[in-house]
Amino acid sequence: MARDKLEISVVHGSLLEVDAQVIVNAANSYGLMGGGVAGVIRRAAGSQVEDEARRQAPIPVGQAVLTSGGRTKFQGIIHAPTMPEPAMRIPAENVAEATRASLTLADEKGFTSIAVPGMGTGVGRVLPNDAAGKMIEEIRQFTPTSLQTVVLVDVDPAMVQAWRDLI
Repeated sequence: MARDKLEISVVHGSLLEVDAQVIVNAANSYGLMGGGVAGVIRRAAGSQVEDEARRQAPIPVGQAVLTSGGRTKFQGIIHAPTMPEPAMRIPAENVAEATRASLTLADEKGFTSIAVPGMGTGVGRVLPNDAAGKMIEEIRQFTPTSLQTVVLVDVDPAMVQAWRDLI
């Protein structure tokens, strides 16, 4: 049975410390987890998570794959590419596509809660206000069947404020 809306909360802090079943890695299509949030996740989860993602590559922008949570407390990590190649500057539309893919996969896999960092705002160089607008729009348009809660979390105060201004 489809639910009406997702509950959205905003947290200033580490993606690795939030309360959610699954977290999102704003990935590249190769599944390489080098810098930014991906590097933080890889260091916490272990290199096996990167290996799992790479085995499912190439992952087109607009799609996502699920790996284990590795050494983290999470039931899984969703890898949603915002860029085809590592360290590319990207358009804000890629943020929308990656957000939609993350929500869709989490919902299909039966998760009830997901934590999502600012997508594309690091190496992708999308401005926080632009990324927040795309992310909130996708979350509000999404009609879940199992997913109930989206936690938007970032260490960047500008990203956190951009989300708060929109919800």
